[in-house]
Amino acid sequence: MKLIDQIRAAFEPAVDRLSPDVAKVPDYLAMIKPAANPEHGDYQANMAMPLGKALGKKPPQVAAEIVKSIVLADMLEPPQVAGPGFINLRLKNEWIASQVAKMAADERLGVSPAATPRTIVIDYSSPNVAKPLHVGHLRSTIIGDSLTRLLRFLGHRVITDNHLGDWGTQFGMLIFGYKNFLDKEAYAKQRVRELTRLYILVRKVDETIEILSRGYHEFRDDSRFRADPVAELTRLYVNGIRRATDGDDEDDDAARKPVPNPVKAAYREETVKLHSGDPENLRLWQEFMPACMDEIHAVYKKLDILPFEHEHGESFYQPMLARVVESLQATGVAEPGEGGALIVRGARGQVSLVRKRDGAFTYTTTDLATVRYRLDHWKPNAILYVVDFRQAQHFASFFDAARKWGYADVELQHISFGSVLGKDGKPIKTREGGGTELTDLLDRAIELGWHLFELSYWTRKAKGHDVPAWEDISEQETRQIAEAVGIGAVKYADLSQNRTSDYKFDFDKMLATDGNTATYIQYAYARCRAIFRKGQVDERRYGTNPPGVQITHPAERALALQLLRFEDTLQTAEGEYMPHHITGYLWDLAKAFSGFFENCPVLDADTPELRESRLLLVDLTGRVIRQALELLGIRTVERM
Repeated sequence: MKLIDQIRAAFEPAVDRLSPDVAKVPDYLAMIKPAANPEHGDYQANMAMPLGKALGKKPPQVAAEIVKSIVLADMLEPPQVAGPGFINLRLKNEWIASQVAKMAADERLGVSPAATPRTIVIDYSSPNVAKPLHVGHLRSTIIGDSLTRLLRFLGHRVITDNHLGDWGTQFGMLIFGYKNFLDKEAYAKQRVRELTRLYILVRKVDETIEILSRGYHEFRDDSRFRADPVAELTRLYVNGIRRATDGDDEDDDAARKPVPNPVKAAYREETVKLHSGDPENLRLWQEFMPACMDEIHAVYKKLDILPFEHEHGESFYQPMLARVVESLQATGVAEPGEGGALIVRGARGQVSLVRKRDGAFTYTTTDLATVRYRLDHWKPNAILYVVDFRQAQHFASFFDAARKWGYADVELQHISFGSVLGKDGKPIKTREGGGTELTDLLDRAIELGWHLFELSYWTRKAKGHDVPAWEDISEQETRQIAEAVGIGAVKYADLSQNRTSDYKFDFDKMLATDGNTATYIQYAYARCRAIFRKGQVDERRYGTNPPGVQITHPAERALALQLLRFEDTLQTAEGEYMPHHITGYLWDLAKAFSGFFENCPVLDADTPELRESRLLLVDLTGRVIRQALELLGIRTVERM
């Protein structure tokens, strides 16, 4: 039900009649938008001002000429010209009612599949396999999952590919930790937890030595060291931390001499051995991988993430990298750099390294191999990379190299997103592990979801609301509600933000029962379902043989109009790859339903016909909420 497209289609010939050149005024159709103030109408067209300037006419005169040429008598009340040339548009109640009935009878809720479906690869989540998933993986995973659901619903062929970090230095750290610090008993009982401990331990030892070495080589005082070695080492460690965080410029950083770090050298050597095919390290890598992947998949399941169709890690592309470099050289895309390195020059003097001096390959090399593989095997029209904003420069350089290499026809998009912040407004630290592990965070969300449901139940019971006996609510249903509410709160809080913005991770706000939260939207759905339970009404007939719709109250009209805007919202979210348009729509829909609920009796409506009409609006509202939340990867519950 593309309302705005129908209106814009009526304006295009009307504007063309003014002058063929006027139609070239950029984006004049985009100036038709929903009215900010409902008192002015449902939509407003503001193109008369720029068109008037182009024609040398007063904007109100241009607006009047446009209005005369619009032919939408069955859809619109007579358009009104206001102020400096605004065209206010109001849909007819009869037309709204007829369209709502059509929407109710459509299993797709009025949303047409794409006329020209595309094949789209979405690359998201992409964790380092050797490390536990942490809060830093949250945004990529749920944004990518939501875009997958949305694009598939709109009729596109979507291929999901989890580009795993399964071949890098982190595995050298794990192997080094395994060989030197393994607790065999703990490894036998809980392999992943012991591997996590080893990873965190090696990282901390590495960082401690790095800091201490920096302090020792730059700040040591031999006389102090001889007098009190422990005190001097403590002072050097503190100075090493300050040196690492003092904000010196890059030139000063580059001028510093490298400091010896035997742990770093050791785990890097283990990485080199792995990449060189050392039998023992390959055996350990193969032993670690299944347990690590099982842990990752368990978190995805808890988050209700759709199964990935492909999970090709860096190791999958490793055998292809030499051929990629050969092709880059043969096509003249790559050129020699300093010391035998191989580079690709980009725009504005940017340089991408595709082979290091020592012959090692880079992330850019792997990404280029990935593009070639995906295009050869899946032939996509677009590849979307859901990765945080800090990688913007990498993707700009990588995309430039890919286009020069011959892949200019495919849409390559970096779906950038901001950081997850703590309540203090600072980015949540993830390097230390532990408290920010995603599985712990989600368990806490489910626990809070349970507490919220329990509090809501007893509060409503105390107020005399019609609630079932507590003993009649099964443990399974309670668990499902807790999971839907808790996990839904976490996902909705993220997806309700413009993805390019940072947001604060705050359970209190996420689980609030008012405002633009999952809990509020889920409660609106549960309210819809409660009406049918209370009236003992079978809702199925409203989707198969909908009754006539009556609009007798402004709240009915507001709800019906918001329902009809569902497809427009999905088209906007698709065009911008921005799921927050869906949450914004849900928030407006839930508010419209609340106004309807307060002002329009349903089961006690004045006439049987009006009762049927309002039941249809309730059923359709519930169906739209359920479908929209499904596109966000959020479950609904029958009662809360």
